[in-house]
Amino acid sequence: MKVLHIFLTLTVLVCATVTSSAQNKIATNTEKIALGGYDVVAYFKSHDAVRGNSENSVDHHGVTYYFISPENATTFKSNPSAYQPRYGGYCAFAMATQGKMVPADPQTFKIRDGKLYLFYNDYYQGKPFNTIVPWNNNEKELIVKADDNWEGQN
Repeated sequence: MKVLHIFLTLTVLVCATVTSSAQNKIATNTEKIALGGYDVVAYFKSHDAVRGNSENSVDHHGVTYYFISPENATTFKSNPSAYQPRYGGYCAFAMATQGKMVPADPQTFKIRDGKLYLFYNDYYQGKPFNTIVPWNNNEKELIVKADDNWEGQN
């Protein structure tokens, strides 16, 4: 319960700073680059968070995705929805518990049933706070809630 209380407070503090593409609600920076430039295909191929580069980029619905190789860019182009993270790349735990688009740490992720989930993982009031921990304690129920809340966003 304490974790949820801290998270609620944190949500209020960071929600105003979230940058999103209003068109399709993908977490981007001011240049409309998705997920801080992390390669969404690499999560699945290497099970690692790897930054891509502008030489291997793909524009999809006004959002630019970076990749580590031309092969990963081609893989993404063949089926973008298979590689895009759930909830637009925002924190899955925040979507489940608050229905809010809270920035996630692209290095804190989980692949479950072929879907990519990202999580907030940073310091809050001087203490580490990683939302994947409470997520893992009740994942099945939280996925249902996050899915419902995300549908309400669109």
